Amino acid sequence: MALQELKNNKLRTFLSLFGITIGIFCIIGVLATVESLQAKVKTDIASLGSNTIYIDKWEYGGGPDRPWWKFIKRPYPKYREMEAIKMRSQLASAVSYSINGNGTLSYNDNVLTGVSCYGVTSDFSRIVTVNIEYGRYINETDFTQGSPVIAMGYTNAENLFGTAARALGQYVKYKEKTFRVVGVIKKQGQSMLGGGGWQFDEAIVLPYRMMAGMFLVENSSPRIMVKGKENIASAALLDELRGIMRSIHRLSPRQEDDFALNDINMFSQQTDAIFGSVNLGGWAIAGLSLIVGAFGVANIMFVTVRERTSQIGLKKAIGAKNKTILTEFLLESAFLCLMGGLIGLLLVFILTKVLSAVMPFPINISLGTLTLAISICLIVGVLAGIIPATIAARMNPVVAIRTK
Repeated sequence: MALQELKNNKLRTFLSLFGITIGIFCIIGVLATVESLQAKVKTDIASLGSNTIYIDKWEYGGGPDRPWWKFIKRPYPKYREMEAIKMRSQLASAVSYSINGNGTLSYNDNVLTGVSCYGVTSDFSRIVTVNIEYGRYINETDFTQGSPVIAMGYTNAENLFGTAARALGQYVKYKEKTFRVVGVIKKQGQSMLGGGGWQFDEAIVLPYRMMAGMFLVENSSPRIMVKGKENIASAALLDELRGIMRSIHRLSPRQEDDFALNDINMFSQQTDAIFGSVNLGGWAIAGLSLIVGAFGVANIMFVTVRERTSQIGLKKAIGAKNKTILTEFLLESAFLCLMGGLIGLLLVFILTKVLSAVMPFPINISLGTLTLAISICLIVGVLAGIIPATIAARMNPVVAIRTK
């Protein structure tokens, strides 16, 4: 009967369901995009290290009002401080030191400029996720001896050798020094953290001892990374590291910290708060559309009840109960909303394909989001049809049959 209504009154039904379509499109479109973006950001944050503290002279979460003039006077984290933390810390499972730089990477006549370089110590891969596609990662002997070997990013390997697999075992030049490629890092994709993340695709990783002889450490963004043991709260790790660093720097109780302890877990919490606000905005916009759509469906149902008054009377005369008439119109109302929701989902599906082609991460509609969309359609349908269905169920069969 609902399909017959759609067939006989196409324009009226379409205009009435348009609000439902737009509402579902807004809700599911926002949720799908935000969920996909949130998953990508969380993956990028997780790549920085779980339950990890970055010791630096700068506070990563500072705003425009932060006293940069005070931070710039702070001493930079030193390699010997990393070794001291390794010896003193009871809560750390891995401690690493890293520096960053940029330079020209070349192989024969192929030259790449502005290639990022990460000089790291042996515990780096225990803190930061480094997946190797071809070959191997830098081993303990390479770190100890400061061997001229590198793990190359996937994009760099493709640009220099055509295919990433060909890079394995080749010799390349970086900052006029020759290195052997022992591994190619698995393709990571563009990080949503910008300069705050590890951009391995267009970088190279080499032992810290080797890189320290090529760059001025003080000007190479040195930092110490400390990963806590399992079941150790980040707050406890922070307190321990603060005590160790203050002891190393010989600060009196009245002196302020001259270092920053950046908790990576805080980034995830801030991300959840931001995306929560975005989701709330999407729900607000969609809510207005759904209200308009609900009134449209209710309008259809009132007209439908009016047009079928004599049929309702006839059904009741031959024994149809009130709940039977009520259920019939509620099901029809829910079906109409479901039709509008399916159109909205189709539009969202098209949107995800378009956005996935231009965004640095894929947009997916999760099963939970689909379930939510169907549930919303059914709930709105029942709410929109409850009054017209109640009127139909309470009709006097004699009066209804005589109505033209």
